[in-house]
Amino acid sequence: MCYFCNTLTHNLMKCPDTARRQLRFVCNLFLGSYLFLWSLPIFGQSQENENPGRFHYLEIEGHSGGYLYSGPDLEESGYLESGYGAFNMKMGWQSSPSSDWAGYYNYPSYGIGFYSGFLGNDEVFGQPNALYGFIEFPLSRPGRKFSASLTPSFGLTYNLEPYDPIDNPLNDAIGARMAVYFNVDYGFSYRFTRELDFKGGIDFGHFSNGRTFVPNWGLNMFGLNFGIRYHYNADQFKRNPDAPLLPARMQRPPKTKLSQLRENHISVYLAGGLVQNEADTDNTRQYGTFSGVLEYSYRFNQIHGISAGFDYFFDNSLRQYENASARDMAGVHLGYDFMFYKFTIKGQIGVYLTDNRGKGGYYMRPALRYDFSDKFFAQIGLKTTDGGAADWVEYGIGFKPFRW
Repeated sequence: MCYFCNTLTHNLMKCPDTARRQLRFVCNLFLGSYLFLWSLPIFGQSQENENPGRFHYLEIEGHSGGYLYSGPDLEESGYLESGYGAFNMKMGWQSSPSSDWAGYYNYPSYGIGFYSGFLGNDEVFGQPNALYGFIEFPLSRPGRKFSASLTPSFGLTYNLEPYDPIDNPLNDAIGARMAVYFNVDYGFSYRFTRELDFKGGIDFGHFSNGRTFVPNWGLNMFGLNFGIRYHYNADQFKRNPDAPLLPARMQRPPKTKLSQLRENHISVYLAGGLVQNEADTDNTRQYGTFSGVLEYSYRFNQIHGISAGFDYFFDNSLRQYENASARDMAGVHLGYDFMFYKFTIKGQIGVYLTDNRGKGGYYMRPALRYDFSDKFFAQIGLKTTDGGAADWVEYGIGFKPFRW
C-alpha cells in the first residue's frame, strides 16, 4: 500500500468520529458554497460562440510527504519521522475568454478549497484544517490530453494545537491555534473522459503565524499529491433534457500575446503588525511593529515588473534597547512583481543601511497586493530576518501618487 494510504488509514482508524465530522463539514461547506456561488453571474462563464455556458469543476486529492523543519525540539522528539498525510477538496471556475486579463496567462481557473491534514500526533499538532483561495495557471498549450499547471494557494489554517510550556512543550513549530496557510503545486493532469481528469503533482506547503505568537519555527511540508477532477457545465442543468449536451470543458483559446507597457509609478506603503519575543511564550504580551516603504516600480508588460525602494522599520519588541529611538532600522530593496487581474505577487530582498539590531545582513519580503483602483491598494506581506525566518507580518495600505 502507498505511503499516503498507510497514513490516511492509520489516522482514520485512530479517530473515525473526527474523520466523519470533518467529511460532513466539508460536504456541507461545498454544497452550500456551490448553491450560493452558482447563482452569481460574476463567477460564471460568459456566453461565447465556441464556449457556451459556465464551466466549473470539483476536485479531490490526497497528499503525502515529509517535513522541512529547522527547529530543535520536534526534530529530537521523532514526531516528524512518519511524515504527513492530507486531503484537499476544491471547487473551481474557469475564467472567460472575454476577460481582458485572462488570455495573458493561458486562461487560468480559480476557486476555493478545504484542506485537512494528519500531521502524525494530534496531541502535539492538533488536526489542522484550512480554508483557502487558489488560482491555477496552465503551462501547456490548449487541447492537449496531458497538461501541466502551477497553482499557488493562500488562506487560513485553524484547529492547530499550539505550544504550551506545560501541556505541549515540544511543539516549537506553532505558537497559536490559527496560522497562515500557503501552498504551491506543480501539477499534471490527464484528460481521461469528457468530464474526468486524473491529477498528480509535487507541492510545497507552509503553516506559520509570522511571529505574531511564539515559538514559530513553522511547519514546511514537501510531498506528492494524487486526485481526480470532475468538469461540468453549470448551464446544462437549465436546459431541456432532450437538448444537445453543452461542452463540459472550455475550449481554451491560444494565449494572448504580451505587449510592452513601459509603465512607471511611485508608491507609498504603510503597514503595521504585532509580534512576541521568546521570553513571552508563557504569556500573551505583544509588541507593535511598523513598516514604511517608498518604492519605484517599472512594468514591462501585463505580467512582469521590477521594483526598488527605501524601507523604514520600527520593532518595539527590541526591548534590549531602552531608548525607543534605537529600535528602528532603514534599508533598501530590489524586487520582482508578478501581476494578474488586480493582484500582484511581490518578491523582494533588501539590505540594511543602518544597524540591523541583530536581525542579520539582509531581509526578504514576499507579499500579496490588491489594487482597489489606479491609486490605492492593500497589501499583506512577511518581513523576514537573515536566513528567511519570520520577523513580522505586515498589514498595510498604500497609494500611488505618481504614474507615467
